[in-house]
This record gives sequence, C-alpha cells and structure tokens, in this order.
Amino acid sequence: MGSEITPLVISLWLINVLVDSGGQLAFKAAASQTPSTATGMAHWRFMMARPWIWIGGACYVVEFIAWLAFLSLVPLSDGVLLGSINIVAIMVAGRLFFQEKLAPMRVAGIVLVSIGVAVVGLKG
Repeated sequence: MGSEITPLVISLWLINVLVDSGGQLAFKAAASQTPSTATGMAHWRFMMARPWIWIGGACYVVEFIAWLAFLSLVPLSDGVLLGSINIVAIMVAGRLFFQEKLAPMRVAGIVLVSIGVAVVGLKG
C-alpha cells in the first residue's frame, strides 16, 4: 500500500467529501421537511416518502465505495485524518443551506481541522 498523493487519491478524496457531505445534507433536508404534527411512525413514513432520504442513501453507497478505494491507496492514519475535512464541509454547508449557527468555538474547530488536514495532505 503506497502513500503517495496521486491524482487518483485526490479524486477519491474529493468524491468522498462531496458525497458524504451531500448525504448528510440530504438527510437533514428530509428530516427538516417533516411536519411538526407527524409523530412516531407517521414521522418516519413521511421521511421515507421524501426523495431526499433516498438521495442521502445513494450518496452513502457511493461514499462507501469511494472510501474503500481511497483507503486502499493511503495509510489508514492518513486517510482518517484527511477524511476529517468532511466535518468542516458539513458544518459550512449547514450554515449555507440551513442557516445553522457557527459559534466562535466551532469556527476555531473548523480552522484547526483544516490546518490539520492541510498538514497531513502536504506530508505526501
């Protein structure tokens, strides 16, 4: 197993970030569309009827395949650290698409995770 950062590794990493983030956003969209009057099984039936839930599931299938391919090319310790950028992407996307708050400590976390991913990525 090599540890070079090749165009294939970068492509798989970007695919992973995009589909993981897309899956999380799709699940959030499905959960956000549920009427407040839907409780119990009605809540779940409503969500399962939304296209967003199925888009999220499809994203996770693609992400699983991309993640396995990515991990076959990089050491696990590097892969997991590089995969941490998903947290940043999801937090920023949550802010953009769902107007979620980014408190100062979360922004500090975004900066620190981004620096850590850059350091790991530059190592290669």
